[in-house]
Amino acid sequence: MPIDATQPYDDENIFAKILRGEIPSSKVYEDEWAYAFSDINPQAKLHILVIPKGRYVSWDDFSATAPAEEIAGFVRAVGQIARTHGLVEPGFRLLANVGAHGGQEVPHLHVHLFGGEPLGPMIARR
Repeated sequence: MPIDATQPYDDENIFAKILRGEIPSSKVYEDEWAYAFSDINPQAKLHILVIPKGRYVSWDDFSATAPAEEIAGFVRAVGQIARTHGLVEPGFRLLANVGAHGGQEVPHLHVHLFGGEPLGPMIARR
């Protein structure tokens, strides 16, 4: 169910529970700024979710309110994960859904990293 990305952060969202260790996940990366794990419903050969450790509802919230050091740390973590998984060449896709029209379903910023195969068009053709 899409969420309203303008609402306050909900500490009971599934990604907050994963960060607290209340829900298990298949960790692929962790550092001071980010936590990454395999998606339980992969949409590509490789589908990793990368979440910041801070309390941010969406990319908009993160870009507007996170300190520069935290933004840089998160973006660098995403790049490190892509490099570690050999995705830079031949390529990969990053996706961050924001709000109801963007299809965001969890009120915690998360980036989908897809790769390991040709991914086709970015948006389904109408």
